[in-house]
Amino acid sequence: METSQRDDQQRAAERRRKELLEAADRVVLRDGPGASMNAIAAEAGITKPILYRHFGDKGGLYRALAVRHTDALLAGLRAALDAPAATRRERVEATLDTYLAAIEARPQVYRFLMHPADEGHPSDHGEQGFDVGRHSAPLLRRLGEELAQVIAERVDLGPGSDELARAWGHGIVGMMHAAGDWWLRERPFPRAHLVRHLADLLWGRLAAAGDLEGGPGF
Repeated sequence: METSQRDDQQRAAERRRKELLEAADRVVLRDGPGASMNAIAAEAGITKPILYRHFGDKGGLYRALAVRHTDALLAGLRAALDAPAATRRERVEATLDTYLAAIEARPQVYRFLMHPADEGHPSDHGEQGFDVGRHSAPLLRRLGEELAQVIAERVDLGPGSDELARAWGHGIVGMMHAAGDWWLRERPFPRAHLVRHLADLLWGRLAAAGDLEGGPGF
């Protein structure tokens, strides 16, 4: 009975946490980097101390939202990488486009995750001095490690393949992040043009490498 009760309590807590994250998402979509704990608490119909009880502070809420959106982005990237009946070049372009389409579709969420200090709300105790690098760097590292694993599983890079896959994984993520950040701010040309330009940049040795025998292909 006690175990069942604990399980019920855990499920209820998980549902409540999901509801709070959905409320946070709505505020972030509206306010972007300026999303405050006060506004999120009001959207959820609770007081800020209750919000703190669930997430600790804005950094804790940020990390929870980052996991939520990174999981969704990674699922999309994996689907693009594993698209059936596609050439490697098409998979590369689809992967780049998936990332850029995600930040284009929800620019306020992207800015909240990558540039949370762009706007300030001094009225929110504990939110001043929010360190963007300390919080966004783990998100980019996770994307880099995931992409490195995909490359290592699919591409025959010869001697030193693990080292090269990690360098490429983090390098590609860094390129997508920097180029996407610039493009989202300035919109100098259509997204498809950026996809093609970045794919051209990547294409050198990646085009020449073979698939790993027995691997899923890339």
